Amino acid sequence: METPWHLAQIAFFLELIHYAWRERNDFYAGGNMFIYYSLAQVRNRDYKGPDFYVVLDVDGSVGREAWVVWEENGRYPNFIFELMSVSTRQNDLTTKKDLYAHTFHTQDYFCYDPETKALMGWHLQGDDYVALLPNAQGWLWSEALKMWIGKWHGRNHALDTAWLRFYTADGELVLRHDEVEQQRAEAERQRAEAERQRAEAERQRAEAAEARLARLQMRLQALGISAGDNGTDV
Repeated sequence: METPWHLAQIAFFLELIHYAWRERNDFYAGGNMFIYYSLAQVRNRDYKGPDFYVVLDVDGSVGREAWVVWEENGRYPNFIFELMSVSTRQNDLTTKKDLYAHTFHTQDYFCYDPETKALMGWHLQGDDYVALLPNAQGWLWSEALKMWIGKWHGRNHALDTAWLRFYTADGELVLRHDEVEQQRAEAERQRAEAERQRAEAERQRAEAAEARLARLQMRLQALGISAGDNGTDV
């Protein structure tokens, strides 16, 4: 059975990829959704439902209840991510891995163990997967998505724990919609604060100028010179 974390992480992946690629319509992302790749598989009820996958260069505007390979011009996922559990770990690292490499020919395959916090990934070279090496931050590069994938600790779906996030090639966190709105609100708050400080500084300069003028007028009056006098004696 999937835990609340598993379900939330799948939803998180879908939210992030759709917002990051909101200007694109050439991909399909599925979560916890069956992939049918042969009639024999269907007859045997050998269902395969990756936790999260992305298929590139397809019509993303079409809704699907499942990914049926023979109805999609033979297209398989370019990217698959499995969220492991005690009951699925062995299968994820053996049977599914072999299927994704040798039958699906999926370019990138990733796994994450929420118990050990271990992130693993492989890239297809020829007919076999080659393990990906992490960068200094512990992230793994997805050639299919052209993004890094790494751990991030924060609050999501009412859970404050470790999650998987996407990062750009330059190392910037790929934000979700609410985070972008928060940044915009913070930028607007900072802009308003800067404007308030500028106005306050202008007010203080004006008050200082008025004070200097008042002191000058007082000195002139002490010398018997009116403010309107041209300063010459008759």
